[in-house]
Amino acid sequence: MIIEQPSTWLRWLYPSAIWRMNPQEKAVYLTFDDGPIPEATPFILDVLDKYGVKATFFMVGDNVKKYPDLMNDIKNRGHRLGNHTFNHVGGLRYRSKDYLQNIYEADKLIHSQLVRPPRGWMKWTQYMRLRKKFTIIMWDLVTRDYSRYLTSEDIVNNIKKYTRNGSIITFHDSLKSIDKLKTALPQSIEWLQQQGYEFKLFDADQKRSRHLK
Repeated sequence: MIIEQPSTWLRWLYPSAIWRMNPQEKAVYLTFDDGPIPEATPFILDVLDKYGVKATFFMVGDNVKKYPDLMNDIKNRGHRLGNHTFNHVGGLRYRSKDYLQNIYEADKLIHSQLVRPPRGWMKWTQYMRLRKKFTIIMWDLVTRDYSRYLTSEDIVNNIKKYTRNGSIITFHDSLKSIDKLKTALPQSIEWLQQQGYEFKLFDADQKRSRHLK
């Protein structure tokens, strides 16, 4: 199974989730998971401003509670907010009641229709409950910027190899990623712009999609 670009069978596990946007449109959707944190998020925001790019930040509720000014900065700069649970919990390890409560707790701070489950895994019961209240956003390309085995160059190469029309691209504003992103993020944006990709945001009331290929 390719980690960077999830296989079709994995996407079929959660068919109402959004894995990829319109494949007929030369556009990409940048997303950042796990923040906000002062060691990473401000740098990312400044890079996005420099290139005139908007993104969606899937935030951990506990980080928002610690750094509310960072969440407000993300919002004030025109980016979209998303829910990444309160404690970055994986659904497979938690009872559905506890997992959903963790997401609802984050929603009290983030107030977003968009949810991304950490690591992309949920129990079926959790998925069925979430899809009634939220739009579940997965990804078409995860850069793996968090991996200690990858360099900045590897991350940029993942962008070049796997990006396609409608790709939802996942980076992380985290301690594991930020040193590599200081080089990889500007280079990735520049390459995407050179290829003619438009950078888009999810609609506030984003409708579910099944672009699975």
